[in-house]
Amino acid sequence: MPARIKKLQNWLQTELNIANPQLIAITNDASFRRYFRIIIDGTSHIVMDAPSDKEDCRPFIDIANRLTISGINAPKIIASNLTQGFLLLTDLGSQLYLENLDKADTLYKDAINSLVTIQVKTASDGLPIYDHTLLHNEMNLFTDWLVDKHLKLSLSKIQQTELAACFELLSQSALIQPQVFVHRDYHSRNLMVTSNNNPGILDFQDAVIGPITYDLVSLLRDCYINWPRKQLNEWLEYYYILIYQNNLGKSIAKNDFLRWFDWMGIQRHLKASGIFARLYHRDGKSGYLKDIPRTLNYIIEVSADYPELKSLHEIVNRLSKI
Repeated sequence: MPARIKKLQNWLQTELNIANPQLIAITNDASFRRYFRIIIDGTSHIVMDAPSDKEDCRPFIDIANRLTISGINAPKIIASNLTQGFLLLTDLGSQLYLENLDKADTLYKDAINSLVTIQVKTASDGLPIYDHTLLHNEMNLFTDWLVDKHLKLSLSKIQQTELAACFELLSQSALIQPQVFVHRDYHSRNLMVTSNNNPGILDFQDAVIGPITYDLVSLLRDCYINWPRKQLNEWLEYYYILIYQNNLGKSIAKNDFLRWFDWMGIQRHLKASGIFARLYHRDGKSGYLKDIPRTLNYIIEVSADYPELKSLHEIVNRLSKI
């Protein structure tokens, strides 16, 4: 038995008085965290293993509490050992949104409702700011990990200059938007189908204060699903009406909102394509490589509608054919 599992079982036994804990491994996270399911007195719970030398559990606990206070269905913290990096959580079940797309319209409207609740009600004081530096650091993952490391290509000086100019346009578009609580990974693999207060929401520990369209882009232009334009437009309209009704969007013109959404999506997909390459080369996780073509295709399709992003469109279109 691995030493880490022995430590986890010892914590459950000695500190929480759980006799003979039986841990069932759940799919690994994209980070260093691992999750296990455990039955305690007939009730299912989740155990998070986040080695303290690689992960800090405190942001997870903080954001979970903020979301719960605002009425969002997030895991509740039952017990913790921050020194070792162990958490015992309530279990939101095993039904991912990604696996229940036959009920997509209902599920996604629930997710949009919860997103607006988060943006209106969840406390964001003290959270990191999604600032110019962070936005650019994320887009640089595209060049550092996908272009340089994965594709082993070097952009010309002209291409580098043009790409930097497009990155600046994208970051400025993000920064002029209303700034709200941002989950940062609000998508079909982090949303659980629940019978009460749907959806259950996971993987929120990297929350920041940032652009109002960011989480909406994560949800509707998901790196793992490509929705038909008609369906996408219906959900965008549903969200736009909701933020107007909740005094988040009364000063936002529809055309500005749609442009912000498109450009935010490009920023996020530049980041995501770089992360998928990094997960392979740095962490040995090859499963995300198959999602790179879809992610790049989002950038190609959307940037084609904006002459200001022509050079980005041409560069990514060329790379997608390699």
